[in-house]
Order: sequence, then structure tokens, then C-alpha cells
Amino acid sequence: MESNIFHLQYAIDTFYFLVCGALVMWMAAGFAMLESGLVRAKNTTEILTKNVALYAVACIMYLVCGYAIMYDGTLLLNGIEQTDAATVLGDFATREDGFEGGAIYSSAADFFFQVVFVATAMSIVSGAVAERMKLWSFLIFAVAMTGVIYPMEGSWTWGGNDVFGLYNLGDLGFSDFAGSGIVHMAGAAAALAGVLLLGARKGKYGPNGEIRAIPGANLPLAALGTFILWMGWFGFNGGSVLKLGDIASANSVAMVFLNTNAAAAGGAIAALITGRLLFGKADLTMLLNGAIAGLVVITAEPSTPSALVSTLWGGLGGVAVVFSIIFLDKLRIDDPVGAISAHGVCGFLGLMLVPITNGGVTFSGQLIGAATIFGWVFLASLLVWGIIKAVMGVRVSEEEEYEGVDLSECGMEAYPEFVSSK
Repeated sequence: MESNIFHLQYAIDTFYFLVCGALVMWMAAGFAMLESGLVRAKNTTEILTKNVALYAVACIMYLVCGYAIMYDGTLLLNGIEQTDAATVLGDFATREDGFEGGAIYSSAADFFFQVVFVATAMSIVSGAVAERMKLWSFLIFAVAMTGVIYPMEGSWTWGGNDVFGLYNLGDLGFSDFAGSGIVHMAGAAAALAGVLLLGARKGKYGPNGEIRAIPGANLPLAALGTFILWMGWFGFNGGSVLKLGDIASANSVAMVFLNTNAAAAGGAIAALITGRLLFGKADLTMLLNGAIAGLVVITAEPSTPSALVSTLWGGLGGVAVVFSIIFLDKLRIDDPVGAISAHGVCGFLGLMLVPITNGGVTFSGQLIGAATIFGWVFLASLLVWGIIKAVMGVRVSEEEEYEGVDLSECGMEAYPEFVSSK
């Protein structure tokens, strides 16, 4: 009887992991739609190409070396070992905690869930460098980011390894439930390094310091992308509970879903109100970034706050993202989609809110963890971007940027005005 129950628990936990991974994979579509809606029409095909290609690159690089760096050191080129039933049941027989113990699921499911997180981190970079970066320079950076840079900092956090043998973040009181810092702030750090070397789009900033708005081509697509991300985030945070097959875990999953949704709503409304107070209008782009900001904030700890507290935390993210976007523009840091603000600033904010409701976490541990993640990813990315710039360049020509990178990089337009009949 116990054996049958355990088989069922194993199956439920594995299936739940796979479904959540599929939801996170669907976030790739959300990023693609959000970014293609917020860039100009002449750059749409290239941004879509980047998003599809980076997902494929992430899957391959994490399989080749990323997973090995981040976790057990086992290369997966020859396939992922499956634990046979006898081994699993034998392990279960020696456990004293019964069915309430740690998560047990297929190793293939674990890899699948982890690889879609890697792709999410890289997707953040795509929007920030949009409209002026060479496609192949971006994809070469994606190889380094998903194969080495992200897995390295992931090994110091979720992997449990010491930071260059110096200190262990877990021992210092660091915690990041689903990746506000490990995934989102890391992606923003890589994006910031790229943007600083890349420079702003032509015409974004005037000679006297004025900031010129460059509207996106398709706001309905941007709104659709935000809803897709909102939906996918239930897998992102919910899957990070790691199991479903017992009462305590099921309750935890339900709370994580509830808090994730509440934070997104709080962030959206707070950003909408902040935009209205600052600009006198209801700014849709700020509303969309506010929802994402709320989601990023709650990702660091969606299991311990109440739903009301989660709403308030999301609201803080919604306010922070608006002011961050304005501040970065004043510094002439051109981020077409607000990715650095939504994922970087709000990722850090999420980390710093964790100790308020999680007594096992310290503010000093969170600060050291955030500094470690940001410092490593930013400096390593700056080095890689710099090498790529020196070897092949990272920016398209001024003429290509004016005409749109769709034609120069992809040879086709997303919204062609005329189609040849020949």
C-alpha cells in the first residue's frame, strides 16, 4: 500500500514540475510579444528572431555545460539518468519523515524546469539592447550567459557551492525563493553591461539633454505579452515549491499562486497611479511594467507573506519601476522596454523584503548575496560584451539602424507594406 502511494506521489510531483516548467517556457512567448510591441515596426522581425533563437541557445548550452556547472558536475550530453523504481522506493524506505519529506521527482523534470529559468534570464537582456544590436553578437553573448555566467552564480545560490571558495551565501542568511536576484537581477545586470557598451538609440536623447519618447509599434501585443508573462509566473513561482504530493506542499503552492497574483495586481495599480500623478495621463507602458515589477518583487519570497502584504510589496515595485525608468533616462541609459528597471531594481527590492516575513533570512545576507550576483554577472558580462565588441562589433551601422534592423539582420519585414507577386 505504501509503495503504491509513493508511486503516486512521485508521479504527481514529477507531473507538477513538468507542467510548471511548460508555463515558464510559455513566458518566452510573453517576452517576445512584450518586446515586439514596445519596439518600432522596423525592428520587429529581429526581436522575434532573437527571442526564439536565445531560447534554443539556452536549451543547448545548459544541456552541454550549464547544468553541470550549476549543480552536480555531471555532463548531460549522453542523456539524463533516470532513477529506477527500486532505487526510489529503497530511498523512501530509509526515510523517517514519511510522505512529508523532501521533493522526489524525475531528474529529467528537474533539468527541464531549470533550463527554462536560464532562458528567462537571457530574455531580459533581449529587450534592453533592442533596435541597435547586431543579431549574431547578441547570440554569441547568449552562449556565454546561458552556458557559464548564469550557471556560475546559480551554483553559489541554488547549487549550494561556496563563492570562489570564500563564503557560502546560504550560511550568511541569503534566500531567494524563485529567483528575484538569481534570475531577474542577473538578467538585468547582463543587460546593463551590454547597454553601457552599446549606447543609446539614435535620436533618443537630444543635444541639450532632452529625452525623446520613442513609442512602440504595437501596444496590443505588449499588453498580450504582459498577460502571458503574468500567467507563466504561476509556474515560475509555484513550481519553485518543488512538489505537490502532500497536504503541506499543496497548501504552500496555493499560497504562492495567490501571493504571486496579488503582487502583480498591486504593482500594476501602483504604477498606473504613479504615472497619472507624474504625467497627468494613464500610461499603458508603465502599467505593464508595474505588473511585471510586482511579479519580480514577490518572486524572492511568495510563500511567507499574507496576500495583503504581497499586494503592498507589489505596489512598492510598481512605484519603484516608474521612478527607475525616469532616472535611467536622465542618466541616458537607453532601455527600450524598461527591463533593467523592472527586473534589476525590483529584483533587488524583492531580495531586501524577504527578511520581513522570513525569520531565517538576514538583511546582511541578502545584501551580500545581491552584491555577489550583480557583481559577478555585470563584470563577467562586461568582459564578454567587450570581447565581442572588439572582435566583431556589437552595434549596427547608423544607416542600418535608421532603416531598421529587420532588413539588415533578417532580410524581411514584420509588417510589409508591399508584397511582390513575383
